Amino acid sequence: MSSRQLSQLTQAQRDRLAFIEMRLRFIGEISRQDLVTRFGIQAAAATRDLGTYKEIGPRNLDYDTKGKVYVRGEWFRPVFDFPAQRVLTWLSQGFGDSEPLRLRSLVACEQSTLSAKLDLEMLSVLTRAIHKKAAVEISYRALSSGLTTREIVPFALADNGQRWHVRGYDRRSGDFRDFALPRIADARLLASAVEECEAADQDIQWNRVAEIELVPHPANVQHPDTIEAEYGMDSGVLRMRVRAAMAGYLMRHWNVDCTEDHSLKGAEFHLWLRNRQALYGVTNLVLAPGYEPQEKA
Repeated sequence: MSSRQLSQLTQAQRDRLAFIEMRLRFIGEISRQDLVTRFGIQAAAATRDLGTYKEIGPRNLDYDTKGKVYVRGEWFRPVFDFPAQRVLTWLSQGFGDSEPLRLRSLVACEQSTLSAKLDLEMLSVLTRAIHKKAAVEISYRALSSGLTTREIVPFALADNGQRWHVRGYDRRSGDFRDFALPRIADARLLASAVEECEAADQDIQWNRVAEIELVPHPANVQHPDTIEAEYGMDSGVLRMRVRAAMAGYLMRHWNVDCTEDHSLKGAEFHLWLRNRQALYGVTNLVLAPGYEPQEKA
């Protein structure tokens, strides 16, 4: 099928073909039922869509007779050009499936964020490893050690408010860590078995959920009702449940004063962490404003 023929398809057809490609590229497989469930179409229509996609990307999918699913072909080459942020939105929130070329903002919108270069093929290796519970070899650029080769067992993607990272077990350090996606130069799937100690359920910081209480900063906020309205507080308190592995990022991103006596000065500190004891034992609190290292003990 030529690009001209592709452009003659309806938007609904393009959406379904784009969904097929997204599943193949980043999950590694797709079944007819995936299409039926996502779009509410009949099985026969799903079969036709898969056949149409095979016409436009002949090497992109193979049929696994044992698993009865279509799998990513060895010579996969993307047909649709998806922006990295839309891919991450689809992976993390389950929407944004539509093929992007026809989408337009309904009102004028701008974002004041830095754009980081992201290799989508590298990302697809990580997401397929997460789906398969497999290990990955990556080339990673760290501030402390420069470019190194590591083996990790990824199990989740996470957005810390400033950038995306992958959470996984690092075989080099023997611990669970975060790896910034833009710092990963290359990635490839490994055939080595994943040990029990490398599984997601062994990551204490990821599985621990802290219940935090944020309030308007007692010293820096002149009109606390403004902050209460802005954050939708209930009786002056914003109660949240957050993974321990994400707590430090959250405190830094929102400029939450984590001192015991709300002593941080500055117009940027609108919030104060009222129940500091809820974060005792959280390992990434070095990122939290005012949470002194000696207090962690």
